[in-house]
Amino acid sequence: MSGGEKIGEGDALLIVDVQNDFCPGGALPIAGGDAILARVNALIDEASGAGALVGASRDWHPANHPSFSAQGGPWPRHCVQREKGAAFHDYLKLPSSAMIVTKGDRLDSDQYSAFDRTGLAEELRRRKVKRVWVCGLALDVCVRATALDSVAAGFPTFLVTCASAPVTAEGGAAALAELARAGVQLVD
Repeated sequence: MSGGEKIGEGDALLIVDVQNDFCPGGALPIAGGDAILARVNALIDEASGAGALVGASRDWHPANHPSFSAQGGPWPRHCVQREKGAAFHDYLKLPSSAMIVTKGDRLDSDQYSAFDRTGLAEELRRRKVKRVWVCGLALDVCVRATALDSVAAGFPTFLVTCASAPVTAEGGAAALAELARAGVQLVD
């Protein structure tokens, strides 16, 4: 990685929402969403080899989630619990020990961040995590929100840019600028 930083013991790698519905062919596809998989898998190998915690968040929506356009929300129906679109992408090589963070399962609001009312910050502290590395989909939505909340929770936070993809190039550029201003370290 650039900048000389490496994932090490005491770190956590958080892979955000690398699910079928966010990849080409899914209900809410991100262009190039599957193109990040080789880099994400390499990060998993690096983290596992260093003794770091590997975690993955997932949208896990009920069929009538308020974020869906049929319920007045901004998004098409996606990542519905127990449907193929909600599954992690087949090429994502999560270890069996990976910590799974479920979000988006509330009916009162959406949850873009893996930290939003999931207990993640407390769990990371319980596991004595010192730094957080973030990557995944979509850079300008859930990855952004997760990285911002990680910094707000007091964790030195790194965003791996080459292992993340935005909904739009403009949104991605704006997210990177905002994250850098918030103190997230951008690495590739």
